[in-house]
Amino acid sequence: MPSQRIPMSAVDRAWLRMDTPENPMMICAVLMLAQPIPMPRLRRLLETRFLCFRRFRQRIVEKGDRVYWQDDPHFNLDNHLHRIALPGPAGKAELQELAGDLNSTALDFRRPLWQIHYIDRYNGGCALLIRIHHCIADGISLVRVLLSLTDKSPEPRLHRVAGHSPAPQTARPMLQRLLHRTVDSLQTAIEQARLLYQSVREDPGYPLKLATTAGDIALDLAKLGLAPFEPSTGLKSSLSGRKQVAWADPLDLAEVKACARALGGTVNDVLLSATTGALHRHFRNTGAALPTCGIRVAVPFNLRPLDQPIETLGNQFGLVLVRLPVDVADPIQCFHQVQENMNRLKRSYQAQVTYSLLDLFGRGPDILERRALALLSNKASAVLTNVPGPRQAVYLAGSKLVQPMFWVPQSGSIGIGMSILSYAGTVQFGITMDKAIQADPNTVMKHFRDAFQALSHAALAGRPGAGARQAG
Repeated sequence: MPSQRIPMSAVDRAWLRMDTPENPMMICAVLMLAQPIPMPRLRRLLETRFLCFRRFRQRIVEKGDRVYWQDDPHFNLDNHLHRIALPGPAGKAELQELAGDLNSTALDFRRPLWQIHYIDRYNGGCALLIRIHHCIADGISLVRVLLSLTDKSPEPRLHRVAGHSPAPQTARPMLQRLLHRTVDSLQTAIEQARLLYQSVREDPGYPLKLATTAGDIALDLAKLGLAPFEPSTGLKSSLSGRKQVAWADPLDLAEVKACARALGGTVNDVLLSATTGALHRHFRNTGAALPTCGIRVAVPFNLRPLDQPIETLGNQFGLVLVRLPVDVADPIQCFHQVQENMNRLKRSYQAQVTYSLLDLFGRGPDILERRALALLSNKASAVLTNVPGPRQAVYLAGSKLVQPMFWVPQSGSIGIGMSILSYAGTVQFGITMDKAIQADPNTVMKHFRDAFQALSHAALAGRPGAGARQAG
């Protein structure tokens, strides 16, 4: 008898339907570890801390226009955990090439949508290359899931892992389920009405504020729809579906914080400015024309409370379009423009608007989503993510995690994904791009470090009013 089918949420379904041969919707992580891990120990770790999330044992089932999660009756860890070795020196270049190749390869939709490759003898230790479909969860949730595999010391402590899904309930008759949904909706409506009445009693101006908020949301929706398409640059191209990846040597987080303090901004402002500077250097060094109005990147904005337990997965984030002033040469001026753009977005409802659009697209016909996706993807040149990691070094199956890296997928016609991850007093920066994009990922990584150094030197030298002098 087949197990219970669980309907997929509309937002998760939207991410499932974004999957294309050119852009598989996978979140990819590379965990570089100091020592090899015995395979039996890694298997036990996955069985106790990873597979306790029921979603990783479930495959996707489609019935008509409905999509469900269903336990895989033939689930076997061997179908998802593979052991391989790198060729030649088994160093960074070989690992980057493997990550690019696997990033280009779709997952098997007949099974639960994830894969882990254990990579022998990487830099004297090992590495894990992990791929998980975006419809399972968003980047922040999956980073937290992966961190639940780690410990603060080489010898793990026994602990309870949040994430066990409740035991499946017996399927209820359709009429009973409909009745329950109706009662739930009625109770929600009553509760909303009570809260509205209470808010009006406490603040007579509340209806006006509510109307103003609704107007602001409508304005942000209009701005999103009416935003012009991205300029034609080498960063936008017809995609080949073959990826290449690279990552930079880590930055010292203390240096990044010192730079942010000197400029009166945030760490995020500094890192976005360094990213902008890296792309400015790319345009300048390749002789390409600088887009006079900058470029936009799509930045995921977390809508899930960070202290919320990861008992359930799924996607709870929106996207904001951030303009990067890549046409500005001076690092201080660039920083202030980035800071102003970010502050404006923080006051907007763009993330909530895009989340609602994803929910709407996931409920509608496939052609509607694809047309809307094509429209939105023409308004960004890249996807950029920034995820906080643990402040102290952690251990996975007794082996120290030396460097973590991850990438989120790009959607539609976007061919570049950049990711920032803080870990143990460092900042990791990585990039994935389609091979049709006219840029070298390793060169862009060098530009990122150079751009940060230029901004840091200018900030600590006390040049808040610097003019538009060329950055070196």
